Amino acid sequence: MIVRNLPCHVDIAIVGGGPVGALVAQRLARQGRNAIAIEARQSVDDGATDPRALALSWSSYQNLLEAGLWQERLAPTAIGRVHVSQQGSIGRTELTAEELNLPALGYVVSYEKLARIALEQLATGPAQLALGTRVTGVRSLSRFAELQLATQTGAVSMTARLVILADGGKLVGEIDGVQQTVKSYNQHAILATLTPTVPHNNVAFERFADDGPMALLPFGDDYMLIWTQTPEQAEARLSLDDETFMTAVANRFSGRVAGFSAVGPRRSWPLALKTLDSVVADRMVLIGNAAQTLHPVAGQGLNLGLRDAATLADVIATMPGHTLGEAAMLQRYATLRRKDAGAVTAFTDNLITLFDQPNVLMKHARSLGMLALDQIGPLRRGFARRLVYGVK
Repeated sequence: MIVRNLPCHVDIAIVGGGPVGALVAQRLARQGRNAIAIEARQSVDDGATDPRALALSWSSYQNLLEAGLWQERLAPTAIGRVHVSQQGSIGRTELTAEELNLPALGYVVSYEKLARIALEQLATGPAQLALGTRVTGVRSLSRFAELQLATQTGAVSMTARLVILADGGKLVGEIDGVQQTVKSYNQHAILATLTPTVPHNNVAFERFADDGPMALLPFGDDYMLIWTQTPEQAEARLSLDDETFMTAVANRFSGRVAGFSAVGPRRSWPLALKTLDSVVADRMVLIGNAAQTLHPVAGQGLNLGLRDAATLADVIATMPGHTLGEAAMLQRYATLRRKDAGAVTAFTDNLITLFDQPNVLMKHARSLGMLALDQIGPLRRGFARRLVYGVK
């Protein structure tokens, strides 16, 4: 529900009304917690156009469904199989939902639709929501954290036992005891929809091409392409005519995708890895993109953030109100998330490093590794479970 008059104090303040912030806010509302989500957008209709499609794992689907954030108007496209291969080699691995006894490995949805549903559910559901409110500063006090807020009627402050930063990475620099590291990949990602000449049959592709990793995600009747490459290559390929661009993509998926009949508008953005030396500070915890921003390879970013939110809600559910934000609670959360977040971050970063080696011997070694993964059932199923459920 939308709060018109901001309280001076709450037990829990959540910065960000996107999918991650909404998930934890919905869960806390059902616990009966005195919590409020703070969102800079003025209304549920005040959303920037975002063309991204997201590959959400089965566990992310379950978390969103349980929180009331999964609706059929998302028009989700199931991923039944994932085909992983390397251009110019015979090595490949296939992961299937059937092997894990699941209806789907996950679903592809529009980020724009998911973000809108998240904000609408906050506005109409039991969680408190402050719209049109921007956090301009945050600091820790002895027993509370203080937020400086810019509202439509002026600047105000609010205190909370615990502040959850689910967005607002710009605030990280103001938090004592938290240091952010940014690693540029010197890569840009091109995003575009492609209409296949043959139905995709719910198969997703991860292709390590010679000039950068690529993904094709089943998205309605189309594919969503994510193609990473150098900034110079991205600029050149954005300027290609449609036929030449589609041919370039098809050539890199030769033998696996028949071809394409149409391509939508193309966009690109720079890629970087952003991590923190600690996801907790005095009276504060950082989750989702505020905690880590990953390379899109393997599509793990939002899935990791949603597991952050679900774990934090579980931890809070066991805590008496007066202990919220205390060091023991924060450390418990950090310990529970350290293994999963560390492993997934290292996995995506190492994939880029491993496949960015043009050496012929390395290419053969990668090919053999994928063949071995494909042939050893327990290893393959274990790898698939980690992508679906995270690292326990």
